[in-house]
Amino acid sequence: MSQIDVTIMGQLYKLACKKDEQAALIQAAAYLDEKMCHFRDTTKIKGTDKIAVMAALTISVQLLATKAPDGPFSELSMAEINTQLQGMNKVLDGLLAPQENLF
Repeated sequence: MSQIDVTIMGQLYKLACKKDEQAALIQAAAYLDEKMCHFRDTTKIKGTDKIAVMAALTISVQLLATKAPDGPFSELSMAEINTQLQGMNKVLDGLLAPQENLF
């Protein structure tokens, strides 16, 4: 086992992995960082945990779309899935906006 350092949303993480898995783990961390930073920068979602959940949902939808051609997302293109996710983000922004005034 070896140890690598990755940064996700400015936070450093030390991860253990097999030497032959290092490149894939670094790439996965960079992809997750990109998704989480996108949610942080383009929505009103506050809190790393909520941002992580939205990023995980987005990645899960993308994975299901590629893994299960006859699954629940089989009729949708990636563009349509992204449009639906953007719609969900707008709904969440609308729901979270009033809470910003509480703090």
